[in-house]
Amino acid sequence: MNGPPEWQLQQTRRQLFGKTSAGIGTAALASLGSPRLLQADSTAESQSGSVSHYPPRAKRVIFLHMSGGPSHIDLLDYKPQLKSLHGEELPASVRGTQRITGMTSGQSSLPIVSSPFRFGRHGQSGTYISELLPCTAKIADNIAVVTSVQTDAINHDPAITFIQTGTQQLGRPSMGSWLSYGLGSENQNLPAFMVLISQGSAARSPQPLFDRLWGSGFLPSNYQGVKLRPGRDPVLYLSNPPGISGRRRRLILDGVRHLNTMRLEKFLDPEINTRIAQYEMAFRMQTSVPELTDVSKETAATFDSYGPESRTPGTFAANCLLARRLAERGLRFIQLYHRNWDHHFNLPSEIVSQAKDVDQASAALIQDLSERGLLDDTLVIWAGEFGRTVYCQGTLTSDNFGRDHHGRCFSIWLAGGGIRPGITFGKTDDFSYNIVRDAVDVHDIQATLLHCLGIDHKKLTFRFQGRDHRLTDVHGNVVERLLA
Repeated sequence: MNGPPEWQLQQTRRQLFGKTSAGIGTAALASLGSPRLLQADSTAESQSGSVSHYPPRAKRVIFLHMSGGPSHIDLLDYKPQLKSLHGEELPASVRGTQRITGMTSGQSSLPIVSSPFRFGRHGQSGTYISELLPCTAKIADNIAVVTSVQTDAINHDPAITFIQTGTQQLGRPSMGSWLSYGLGSENQNLPAFMVLISQGSAARSPQPLFDRLWGSGFLPSNYQGVKLRPGRDPVLYLSNPPGISGRRRRLILDGVRHLNTMRLEKFLDPEINTRIAQYEMAFRMQTSVPELTDVSKETAATFDSYGPESRTPGTFAANCLLARRLAERGLRFIQLYHRNWDHHFNLPSEIVSQAKDVDQASAALIQDLSERGLLDDTLVIWAGEFGRTVYCQGTLTSDNFGRDHHGRCFSIWLAGGGIRPGITFGKTDDFSYNIVRDAVDVHDIQATLLHCLGIDHKKLTFRFQGRDHRLTDVHGNVVERLLA
């Protein structure tokens, strides 16, 4: 009895899977000309785009990440009892068995430091907010402050990686990539996920931000974030080089697409389809990006609301204004990073300038979205990767101190997109060191975010290396009491 041909026996696993996906190339090319032909039914689950498990409250997310770990004790978690304990040793019963960083583990003393800044109650909700955030205080009834967030990481890179990707391990898809994969794009001329970075005013070397924080990991590369920079070329390598006209660029792309199509037919690698689609996206972005970044038609009143720095490209205020413009254009995930919040020393002076960088613009973004009817379906998050310690790092003086990293509890705020406004959720102890009620894990935040977008975090999966992966891994619960 004759067996199968020798060429079939010698097929690799990758070749087998590649041949079974031979129709993808034709489908991808067809979608370039008529994208709606391949849109999934809105009620059905899809491997990429249009996933819907619940009626969504939000269509998009704007994540305002305060890179470095802002001090919750000085901003959002009011602890008046610390005044009477200032300078005393942190009780061993409060610290417990918690590991601390090498920057303070060798100190002979861990003296308690109360906040030198005043807090007040604001809005009808009576939310406690520091004097460092006077504009945020004015939107107290629009936001939900969560004082009981906790993370497993105590150093910057693993902590930022954790809150952005759901794991401290490198190489996993970022939150924006998961959303792009799950929901697809509402704008054919811009990526679904874009990133903007601003430098803080504090005089220190900022923690690095690696491109993998907005990378797609093992998801197809078209779901990765695209960095939007200040200056003449907001997206690198997008502009035509000198001597290349738009018509010439079109001819070049047609030739490259032909070569890629030939390669696809030979190797059947789905990533080639991604490359074809991304070249076409880049061509369309040559028109859409300049239009996006041209803020000349924004009114003087709009610039005034975001603050004087909103006219300076690359500042946090200017990036918040661009975030609103991106939201108007249907992006799914808009990531802003503001650096320099790592206050191991000189906190009393440097946190003042850092807060001033972001306070007015963050509040203006909420108000601007609300006035334009976008806040109801835009979920805004203001968060760092962890908080700061109640005890002093270094020498405590009458007018200066620092705070080390603290992941056991920290504070964030959320607004819009299905979030219940005007509440303070969770409670920490009198030292703002441990959570005593309603702990919220990073995975819980991610699960709640996906829920607001109509996605069950347990069902948004991607099979990689024989396992179904998800943003929340095997963890996470929706925080129902945060929902409107």
